[in-house]
Amino acid sequence: MSTNYVTTVKERCRMCYTCVRECPAKAIRVATGQAEVVDERCIACGNCVLVCSQDAKQVRSATGELESLLRSGRRVAVCLAPSFPAAFPDVNHEQLAGMLRRLGFALVLEVSFGADLVAREYRRLLGATNGRGFIATTCPAVISYVEKYYPEFVGSLAPIVSPMVATARVARKMHGDDLAVVFIGPCIAKKAEAASRAVAGDVDEVLTFEELRQIFDARGLEPGQVEPCAFDPPYGGTGGVFPIGRGLLQASNIDEDLMNGEVVATQGRSHVLDAIQEFASGDLGAKLLEALCCEGCITGPGIRNSLPLFNRRRLVQLHVCNRMESLDQWHWQENLRRSQNLDLSRGFEADDQRTPLPEADQLQEVMARIGKDSPKDQLNCGACGYDTCREHAVAICKGLAENTMCLPYTIDRLYGAVREVEASNRQLAEAQDALIQSEKLASMGQLAAGIAHEVNNPLGVVLMYSHLLLDACPDDSSLRSDLTMITEQADRCKKIVAGLLHFARQNKVVRYPADVRDLVDRALRAIRLPEDVEVRVEHQLTDPIAEVDRDQIVQVLTNLISNAVAAMETGGTLTVRTSEAAEQVVLSVIDTGTGIPEENMKKIFDPFFTTKPMGKGTGLGLAVIYGIVKMHCGDIRVQSQADSAAGPTGTTFTVVLPRRE
Repeated sequence: MSTNYVTTVKERCRMCYTCVRECPAKAIRVATGQAEVVDERCIACGNCVLVCSQDAKQVRSATGELESLLRSGRRVAVCLAPSFPAAFPDVNHEQLAGMLRRLGFALVLEVSFGADLVAREYRRLLGATNGRGFIATTCPAVISYVEKYYPEFVGSLAPIVSPMVATARVARKMHGDDLAVVFIGPCIAKKAEAASRAVAGDVDEVLTFEELRQIFDARGLEPGQVEPCAFDPPYGGTGGVFPIGRGLLQASNIDEDLMNGEVVATQGRSHVLDAIQEFASGDLGAKLLEALCCEGCITGPGIRNSLPLFNRRRLVQLHVCNRMESLDQWHWQENLRRSQNLDLSRGFEADDQRTPLPEADQLQEVMARIGKDSPKDQLNCGACGYDTCREHAVAICKGLAENTMCLPYTIDRLYGAVREVEASNRQLAEAQDALIQSEKLASMGQLAAGIAHEVNNPLGVVLMYSHLLLDACPDDSSLRSDLTMITEQADRCKKIVAGLLHFARQNKVVRYPADVRDLVDRALRAIRLPEDVEVRVEHQLTDPIAEVDRDQIVQVLTNLISNAVAAMETGGTLTVRTSEAAEQVVLSVIDTGTGIPEENMKKIFDPFFTTKPMGKGTGLGLAVIYGIVKMHCGDIRVQSQADSAAGPTGTTFTVVLPRRE
């Protein structure tokens, strides 16, 4: 059987998986985000063509082959499927016959007579079943589905040709074996049927109604441009209702008696699959199953107009009724009699496309990969195109699907990616803040160094002479208080200048192994702690040794502890904690003081920013700490609560240092 009847236009595919969902044979493989038809699994039902809103599914066209056939010099007959009124609602049958003759067809035949012959064969078959059940073979997609996915039941396919093949055989019997036959109808699977070995040579080319419209458009052929004419005999009767659901039964005068259940008729993808499965299991209990993949041939993928189902049905009914009113019954019966001995049998070939189910451990591994570790994770939402998560996992094992087809899985990955982006953004923002802070410190350091060096010498002179004057001044002199003020403020200026020089100095980190517990003790001994401040030291280290600059880290701890004590003017608890994380040591200084207001949090590491009263601080302590920590390739974080209405107030400074250089 020929393949590639349906292909995917990749640039149009939008990964909606609708074609996967609607394919009864699961013949759609999704690879690298593109849905492609697996030729050997495809039954050419055309459901994927019908449901694709992006027109990404393309039917292999035979218009070129038809044009060549018409130019070949052979007599060519066209067999028109009885669903044509639904495909050409704006053209009556005589105009359509005239347009086909204008294209170059020697004979214009309606397949309804072939349907009458097939209906007669089904009456005979059903009368001679002897309890054996058959699946009707008027729908080529159903035939292909049984051959591929229920090959053991190929013998249950009714050994009767379709109306298309029956009409072709009648035409050659009446007009000679050299006649070329072209079928035009609503079905893509007819292309595959005509190419099958069982009926090879009966039909030369198959086109859809949509392809015929394309030919009319290409030639600019309109109904008003041709002379209306009738179809060529033999004319059909009730076989014209074949394209309507249960049409075979009515044309065959077979009663679908709901009481005895000997005949079951169904249409549509899901109903047909269920019916075939029940037939195979023996639960159907019917002598004949008439199944159509579409909701009747009037909804086939080869009809591309917007008419609703029952409107199409009405057009076919009206045409058949008009045909029956003008039908010459004697000639119709005579043509049936002449075709009494025409061979309308055919065979079928198994083409097993079933693949074994994956091993349980392989399936479980795939389920876990897509986040379906437990039954509660299996949402069975169908967004992937498969009815259940298990079916999706089986398809992944068979190479027909991808993990990313699972919407919840993709959403989880998306959320994970968003979280990673947010974390990256935070890190970037922190790095940006650190860069800004470093630039501030560098520029302030250069300024501070220049000012300090210029001020230091005259300040030393002022400081020396003020002390000399104070020493020489009698205790009862009225100038002594003024001189005392001068010396105190000069000393204060000296401390500020020393701080500026220390801040501006480009210190280098000299690392030596140190016990961080000893560094905490040194920092605590260097500070006079008020009696109303309770001190707690908590060491949570398994390895207290870290390679750091001891003096600089003691300075960091000393400044943090001093700030913590200053924040607890009415007393409180000071906690100094050491801990570890991976290859890092963590130093935390926690106070129960007044906290840092939210508006000050971004400014606390800025040089000269301080909330202390005049004369109590220079605003350089935290800036120096920040520089030392960054020179150690570490990080400093602060958490603070200043709103007493929201809970206990206090501040926590956390310094994270790498354990080794």
